[in-house]
Parts: sequence; C-alpha cells; structure tokens
Amino acid sequence: MLQVNALPLAELRERSSEKWREYPADVLPLFVAETDFPLAPAISTALQRAVEIGDTGYIASRTPLAESFASFASRRYGWEPDPARMRSTADVSMGIVEILRRVTQPGERIVVTPPVYPPFYDLVAEAGAEVERVPLRDTGTGWELDLDGIRAAFDDGATAILLCNPHNPTGTVHDRDSLSALAELADEFGVAVVSDEIHAPLAQPGTGFTPFLAVNEAAQRVGYAVVSASKAFNLAGLKCALMVTADDETSAVVRGLPVEVEWRTGQFGLLAAVAAFSEESDAWLDGLLRTLDENRVLLEDLLAARLPGARYRLPDAGYLAWIDLSALGWGDNPARRILKDAKVALHFGPAFGAEGAGHVRLNFGTSPEILTEAIERIAALVGR
Repeated sequence: MLQVNALPLAELRERSSEKWREYPADVLPLFVAETDFPLAPAISTALQRAVEIGDTGYIASRTPLAESFASFASRRYGWEPDPARMRSTADVSMGIVEILRRVTQPGERIVVTPPVYPPFYDLVAEAGAEVERVPLRDTGTGWELDLDGIRAAFDDGATAILLCNPHNPTGTVHDRDSLSALAELADEFGVAVVSDEIHAPLAQPGTGFTPFLAVNEAAQRVGYAVVSASKAFNLAGLKCALMVTADDETSAVVRGLPVEVEWRTGQFGLLAAVAAFSEESDAWLDGLLRTLDENRVLLEDLLAARLPGARYRLPDAGYLAWIDLSALGWGDNPARRILKDAKVALHFGPAFGAEGAGHVRLNFGTSPEILTEAIERIAALVGR
C-alpha cells in the first residue's frame, strides 16, 4: 500500500511557487491551495521525458487528454463521459468564464453559494454578469444547497448558477439527491449550471463523488462541468483543464468557443494531466487520500486539545479545512492576527463572503509535523 508523504520543510522552502514566496521564511504557509507532496511518479516521468526531447511546443490538435479523463471518470466515479464532448483550456477559472460569457448576457445574474472560493465573485464579473448570493444552509452537522433559495433566485430571473462541487472551502460533496433537484430546477427555469469539479478526485472513498452531469437527463441538458487534475496532483502552474458537456446544445456552446481558448492549454499541463489520469497514477492518488484522511483527523484532534473554542467539521473532500474561530474573540478576520502574531498564514475567512466572518481556511495538505506546529503556534495566542 503506497504511502504519500510530504517533502521535508527545507526542501519545500526551495520551491518558488506562491505558497513559498508570498511570506517570509519564519511563516508557515497554509493558505493557498498548493500541497507539499512530491509529484506522482508517472507525472515526473512524463515531464522529465518531455524536457529531454524538447517537447515544449504548442499543444497538438489531437491529444489523448479527453480519452484519459473519460477513463479516469469511469474508474473513479462510475461515470462515462463522451470524449467527443470535451475541450481543453488553460485552467478551470478560464473555462468557467468562457462558458458563462456564452450562456448569459451582460448584466444578468448568476447564483453563487457562499461561503465560496473567492475568485467566483471575480469570474462572474469578468463574464459581465452580476452575483446573486444564495448561501449554503448550515444543517448543524454540515452544509447543503439551499434549494428553496435557489428556486427563488431562478424565479426572480437569475440565468445561471456557478456550482462548486466538491465545495470550497467547506469540503462538502453535494449528494446525488440535491444535485438532481438542482438540475430539475435549472431545467424548469432554463438556467445553465456550470459545475466546478476541480476537487472531485480528492473526495474521500467513504463519501464518494457524484459528477453533476451524471445525475439525470435534466443535468445533461443544462450542465457544463469544468475539471482538472491540478488540485489533486498539484499541477496548477502547468495550465490544463477540460470543459465537459453531455448534450447536443451544450456541446455546441463549447465547440463554438474560439480556438484560442483551447490553445491556451499548456503543453506541460496536458502531458501531466494525461499521466495523472492514467491507471498508473491511481495507487499514488489512493495513497494521497489516505494521507489526507489522517491529516483531517489529526487536525480535529489538535483543535480539540489545543483550541477547544474552534468549530471544525471533517471535510468530505480535499485538503482545505473551514474553521470557525469566532468564539476566540479575534474579530471578523482572525487570520490577520494569526499571521502577525503566530507566523502562520491562513486564508482570510471574509474573502469567501459575509458568511466567512470569524472563520479561516487552513490547508492541511502538508506533513503532520508542519500541521502540528501551526496549531501549536496559533494556540499559544489564546489568553494573550
């Protein structure tokens, strides 16, 4: 059974990415969604070979990317998407914007479900639309889509919804029933659903993952999925994502995008994604999921022991923890004090929407040692 362990801190500090260059060396960076693990061996091999032979040109007009993802989706989700109904682009955000531009008109309203990935607000604006906020419902044990609120927004004229599944920052994997109900609502009102499924490969096995396009025929009629290997396999800098459809009309929308949208796909990103989606990388991904499962439970234990005022629920997917620190009295944006006084960088809760007041987002895709040190530093602020 493969074990995927984070690199030592000294090696991580040699990296030049955002996570390791934004703050001074005395800060533990647990803010941006980059992980501290080595690449899956199949990816390293593919990239090394590309460098050796100078395979650094433009992406080809015919590549194995769509077929690779279709095979991955079949193995991991039991979903059989059609490779002929996919196109690549540089990243999930670009795919979202390009689709939204074509399924909405300037000034129309697009539903988002805060607390949610902060760039969603910017992507809606970039597409020329307005944000319609319908917050997730806190059930007391988790979060779910507010289907009544979404219906009201659709009834009031919203023309699209930007779905985050699995949800960032809560780690919620929306269940089949709620996704099916959303699809029926969208179909009833003629609303497009653009589903960001970038964290899908990181759904824990005990929860599983339901792709939006797989739930029913209504979802196929109204839905667009945007997927990538970048979060699970730490490939964000290589630039590759897929826009996936399941219906003639939605496929025509994606086929109608300018060729430059596809040409923005990075050659290294494409090569890495093909390797990531291959069966050769399955054991590595399974090992990563076991490590993340251990880390999410370790974080729960650390918070209970050292920061009992913190409220945290185990995420269904991913390596991002949504933590409510309101009870500690550190204000609406506790990450500011934590950065200044504890030298731990967390993502600012209010950036995710008004629902993020008093919250922080913590990246536990790291080593147990770094995670433990971070919580110890934060806990030392209590009573100071």
